[in-house]
Amino acid sequence: MNTNEKFVVTINRELGSGGRTIGRMLAEKLGVPFYDKILIKSLEEKYNLSVEEIEKMKGKSRHWWSDFKLIIPIGPTMRTNFTTSITGDEPDFLTTDDMFKAEQEILEGIAADESCVVAGRSGFHIFRNHPNHLRIFIQASIPFRQERIARKQGKTPEEALKIIEKVDKMRENYVQKYTKTSRYDTRNYDLVITTDGKTEEEIVALILQFIGQKS
Repeated sequence: MNTNEKFVVTINRELGSGGRTIGRMLAEKLGVPFYDKILIKSLEEKYNLSVEEIEKMKGKSRHWWSDFKLIIPIGPTMRTNFTTSITGDEPDFLTTDDMFKAEQEILEGIAADESCVVAGRSGFHIFRNHPNHLRIFIQASIPFRQERIARKQGKTPEEALKIIEKVDKMRENYVQKYTKTSRYDTRNYDLVITTDGKTEEEIVALILQFIGQKS
């Protein structure tokens, strides 16, 4: 990946592995925006970004996302109201084919306009043909994930394990339905990292080192 040109980093991750935090920290280090399912979903709901509305915007301008950003406040404040109804790192929301298509259109519009880091949302598949794309999978052992979820969400280890099992199944079903592949197939990624025994800062440094070697 060449950071001197427009690029996309996609991060798929297991619940409780710390992948979302790593993605946000990586984006900060690279000086680019960070997008995840919560922000994309809030954009869809707040601004009615259906496939039809996006097509209208695209018809008016090739750089519709750039124009759209001029009139909307994208940032942490947008997440606030939406995240109040979400408990921790929930499984993917009930998604229809139209919703998936709208999310894909949004992500493709973002990447056409700017470099970015995207967590989840099957980004590894959506950007599979992007000429400057780094695909990362963040994983961790079950005990590590249990401890992290129990600590962050105030759950018992048993409750944390049930959450992991439920979310893993829902995310795998989501990926299989819309990409016809498995999120666990390492051929879908350029870099696979296990977070056990490592800090988030260490993992970000590892990714930056990898990017430097690939530039």
